Amino acid sequence: MTDCHTSHKLVSRGAAVRWVKRLQAQGHKVVFTNGCFDLLHPGHVGYLEEARSLGDGLIVGVNTDASVQRLGKEPSRPVNPEGDRAALVAALACVDRVVLFEEDTPLALITALQPDILVKGGDYRLEEVVGREVVTARGGEVKVIPLVPGYSTTALLARIRK
Repeated sequence: MTDCHTSHKLVSRGAAVRWVKRLQAQGHKVVFTNGCFDLLHPGHVGYLEEARSLGDGLIVGVNTDASVQRLGKEPSRPVNPEGDRAALVAALACVDRVVLFEEDTPLALITALQPDILVKGGDYRLEEVVGREVVTARGGEVKVIPLVPGYSTTALLARIRK
């Protein structure tokens, strides 16, 4: 019987750093991305699957509730609390680890993790990607993945409210 529990994927910042360093010491490439992941939808899944395909392990930074609120999204956001959002992202097969971050940007987390590949969605231009300099300074790559058309949390919330 297969154990399908994914709570081991939810890690502290320190455990995340140790996980990345362990994989890299074994010669594996670690991919990092981040986001709010408020209402998980097929666009998120496609994006995360594509990010994972770029390396050997995928770690996802999820904004805490306070961080989401400071991003200037509508006052009712996030809809789901941080623990629920992180658990849903961790439940995806393509995601290897999830770590919460409370800062306004993931720069401190990226600096601590030192991933090999940094990924953001197509709503960003390469020069806007936070942490780009940290990753490229050590020879890593920064990729912008096109968004899956027709999906966004904002659009989903608008449909729900109709």
